[in-house]
Amino acid sequence: MSRTIRKKHLLAGLATAGVLGVGIAAPTMAFAADNATPTPSASTSANGDRQQQRADRRAEFAEALAKELGVSTDKVTAALEKVREQHRADHPKGDRPERPSAEERQAKLKERQAKLKERLDQAVKDGKLTQEQADAITKAVEAGVFPGGGFGGPGRHGGPAGHGDGGR
Repeated sequence: MSRTIRKKHLLAGLATAGVLGVGIAAPTMAFAADNATPTPSASTSANGDRQQQRADRRAEFAEALAKELGVSTDKVTAALEKVREQHRADHPKGDRPERPSAEERQAKLKERQAKLKERLDQAVKDGKLTQEQADAITKAVEAGVFPGGGFGGPGRHGGPAGHGDGGR
């Protein structure tokens, strides 16, 4: 009896393995036979299509504007291109404000910590918080519990790995 059960389990296991093998092999074979890997020309043509669509939209806009203003499309197109070039000259790519130095960021952090301490001290003085609550808030902010609280740890806004000043 136990030998029969073992055979049944063995056969069930082999059947399951066979089904899984076919289930994995069939899509793999189909994918390999499909050869649908993207080629540089495919991505280039997609980029070219986008550029063509953009150019078509610009042309449509220029035509509509020319009709509305009662001037030639060529004149409007030339004016738009002149404005576009001027805009590019005024706003080059990568024209970002310089990131503050580590010393400047540290000074801002200390300033925000001092302001927070002043506000918490005032709240304790006014009886709105106990000193223990104020200490807990300070500790939570320093640990990064409050998002955007200004002093968070790695990955938090304002922390060493964060982006922005966080204190707002």
